[in-house]
Amino acid sequence: MSTPATPKVYGWCPGALRPMMSGDGLVVRIRAPLGRLSPAQARAVAALSERFGNGVLDVSARANLQMRGVRPEAHAELIAALQQLGLVDRDAALEARRNILLTPFWRDGDRSHRIAQALSDALAAASDLRLPGKFGFAVDAGDTPVMQDIAADIRIEGAGADLSLRADGADVALPVTEDSAADAALALARWFLEQGGAPEGRGRMHRLIARRGPPASHGADVARGAYTATPGLAACGQLVALEFGQIPADTFATLAEFGRMRLTPWRMLLVEDAHDIASLPGLILDATDPRLQVTACTGAPGCLQARAATRDLARNLAPHLPAGTRLHVSGCAKGCAHPKPADVTLTATGPDTFDLIRNGRAEARPALTCLTARALRAAPDVLTKDP
Repeated sequence: MSTPATPKVYGWCPGALRPMMSGDGLVVRIRAPLGRLSPAQARAVAALSERFGNGVLDVSARANLQMRGVRPEAHAELIAALQQLGLVDRDAALEARRNILLTPFWRDGDRSHRIAQALSDALAAASDLRLPGKFGFAVDAGDTPVMQDIAADIRIEGAGADLSLRADGADVALPVTEDSAADAALALARWFLEQGGAPEGRGRMHRLIARRGPPASHGADVARGAYTATPGLAACGQLVALEFGQIPADTFATLAEFGRMRLTPWRMLLVEDAHDIASLPGLILDATDPRLQVTACTGAPGCLQARAATRDLARNLAPHLPAGTRLHVSGCAKGCAHPKPADVTLTATGPDTFDLIRNGRAEARPALTCLTARALRAAPDVLTKDP
């Protein structure tokens, strides 16, 4: 069995004010307020990406917009420009707290919108709240939850007229009202810290819940909502998917001509009020496109942790996947792009070798080892055939 080197775990996510160095320069992550950009903001971000970065933008699984390839000496000038656009907070502590994922299907002034704004204001005022850098909130307060498969530590979820607050990993919830939801979410965050959920400043809610269970006050049934995002017409506009969550800056600027954009946790963009977006570089408009079944991280050389290139291989293997099969191609055992188990995972162990894992995460025990990219391309049926 191969023994890949242990990847470095940073324990925090990059932000705009606290960027992370990667193989292609600084990673600068923008948490757009309410996950929305005006056409002017989107065009400006595209221009800044081409001026200060490598001209490629990522949409993360937490609905953040990520610039790559930013030169360290240009960081301060970039931040000043982003602050003028209203896209960056005044300090890194506030930026870290304001980690809110809002359902992309909110409408101006609806329940989700009002709660997210109240929670954002409450977090901005909670200067004593020292949560881990990866700790996040989800506001999914429509009639039915659509983000229960998306990572978030504290969830405010809707079920018709009812609202509940849930700790990630728990099977029960706390009934709340619209007026009490934001304060209850902060109280649950403080409970997480008091219970030792973040030793040494790191930790996630689901791990704490697995150790000690939810708070005693949480006992209500959890609303369940199954939703699969696909490109096409949707509430509020048109959903367009991005190949591996990445989009050229010039395509991003072109999309801005169709309307305001919302960042989604499905590595898609929701373009408000649009309905006839045509094919553009980097977009996936066909809901049956096999690339939608594949997740691949940045890979080498763009990521310092990655041991091999990932996306060309993922692109080559996608057409050979049976319908409904999820493939994850990971540059290292961290599995950042898809932290959950996948039907098939290929984890790079060297510059041209991969372990194959079935129904597991990127660090799980492999079923096959030392598979080369060339061998996988030549015999892609190895992904799904019985061992």
